[in-house]
Parts: sequence; structure tokens; C-alpha cells
Amino acid sequence: MHQERRALAGLVVASTLLSWAVAGPSSRLVLSHPLNKRSFFDLQCKGVYDKSIFARLDRICEDCYNLFREPQLHSLCRSDCFASKYFAGCLEALLLREEENKFFQMVEFLG
Repeated sequence: MHQERRALAGLVVASTLLSWAVAGPSSRLVLSHPLNKRSFFDLQCKGVYDKSIFARLDRICEDCYNLFREPQLHSLCRSDCFASKYFAGCLEALLLREEENKFFQMVEFLG
């Protein structure tokens, strides 16, 4: 029983590493961006930098990317400081329409 668990755990780790290696460097870099003030300005945000709000909106874009696995979607969702039509589409795809006003207020705050 103990050997079976170790073998299964080894297979899971090996398959994860293999899929990570096969995916290539571009897919690994999609979500490894910093959530610092520089990335805030890189997105052309002109409002107030709030790390928790920025992280929450960015998480929506990450979840959207994870749903569709389209490499450009993550950056399109974040474009114009989350004010793009892609961000609104991600809210809809992630079934977050009920909280849409709250998220749009966050977007306005970041500017």
C-alpha cells in the first residue's frame, strides 16, 4: 500500500514536470508577472495604486486565462488598466456579472 502511494505520487510529479516542460517558456511566463507599482504604471493606470485591488483585478484576468488558455488573453484583459472589453468579457465568462459594478468601481479607482 505504501509503495503504491509513493509510485502514484511519483507519477503525478513526473507528469506535472513533463507537461510544464512541454508547454514551453511562453506559457510559464504568462502568469509570472509582478504585481508591483511598476506593472501598475506599465498598464497605464493613472489612479491610486492599491495593491489589494490591483491583485484582485489581476486575479480575474488570471482566472480567465486559465479558463480559455489563450496566451494573449491575460494581457488583453489587463490592457488599459483593466478597462478593456476583454476584462468585461472575462467577468461574464467567469460568471461574475452580479459583482460587475463593484469591479468597475475598482477599475475606476485604479484609473
